[in-house]
Amino acid sequence: MVLAFATFIGLGGDDIPKTFFSICIGLVFSAVGLDIISGQPRLVFGDLPGFYKGISFLVLAIGIYGIGEMLWTIDSHKGKVSIATHTVTFTRILDSLKALKNSIQTMVLSSLLGYFIGILPAAGATPGSLMAYGMTKSMSKNPEKYGKGEINGVVAPEAANNAASTGSMLPMLTLGIPGSPTTAILLGGMIIWGLEPGPLLFIDQEEFVWGLISGLYAANLFTLLINLAFIPLFIFVLRMPFTILAPVIFMLCVIGGYAPSQNMHDVWLIFIFGVVGYLMRKLDYPMAPAVLAIVLGPLAEKAFRQSLIGVQGDVTVFFTRPLSGTFMALALALFLYPIYLNHRRRKAREAAQESNRNSP
Repeated sequence: MVLAFATFIGLGGDDIPKTFFSICIGLVFSAVGLDIISGQPRLVFGDLPGFYKGISFLVLAIGIYGIGEMLWTIDSHKGKVSIATHTVTFTRILDSLKALKNSIQTMVLSSLLGYFIGILPAAGATPGSLMAYGMTKSMSKNPEKYGKGEINGVVAPEAANNAASTGSMLPMLTLGIPGSPTTAILLGGMIIWGLEPGPLLFIDQEEFVWGLISGLYAANLFTLLINLAFIPLFIFVLRMPFTILAPVIFMLCVIGGYAPSQNMHDVWLIFIFGVVGYLMRKLDYPMAPAVLAIVLGPLAEKAFRQSLIGVQGDVTVFFTRPLSGTFMALALALFLYPIYLNHRRRKAREAAQESNRNSP
């Protein structure tokens, strides 16, 4: 978890104080609900019953990236949003696929990172995607291009997302521990059919295991073909007038937030987070660290407090044990590397400005 938090700095760009503030906002939201040790309510805002179950990541994501982005788009373009006019041809698709050869390194590194994040129980694919994006942006020579059409900014989170989904199958099949909500559903289906996850599953149910593995290959192949075939339809959605697209997005956000819990409390939270996301975007605060913090916050708190209980509160155990000490050292390196890069870029910009002033 500390290793994951260390990658947050890369998600926030050059303004590290704003990144820390965004992380703190996410950690505060992740602490809402019942204490995992004592069971006492905390941050329930006047004993409101809706906060006892905590703040769902889905509610936060829909509010910030749905309502918040829509408000930002309306405000930044003053209601005049340009509509996509691109056409899709088979030649353009082939050219885009050929261009992916320049992103092979990003694809491999992000896939490895996403796979190991997927193995972590209950982590899911979202942390892996955001961490891969932050890592790739930190290591890039042109981080300012990210968010403006840089292809590696698309390749990194998608490669990590696919790898994490596959990696989450490993603990589910071998240990019976689901690595994501999807594998938890698959685990329930296996138990219903009398299949007991574990090492013996590969021996006693050989046909099922290898059928499942081959099914994953087939699913990825057909997903690729279906997405390529439906690219014109996706482009058509972008050609819709914003006066139609904005109400549709708003309606889908409300339905998506209400459907899982069927509680209006979550809908009001979506509106509040939408305004918060809009203000953060307006003030140039990074939102990705806050979203990732609310995902990893409960996992980090649980692991941290369990560890301290096991060693009677000795914090040095995180640094003295070989495995945890190695992860702490890697986290420190990941934390300092973006700061070092930002310092170098700032010095290079100052040197370039100074040379321009001195040149005749």
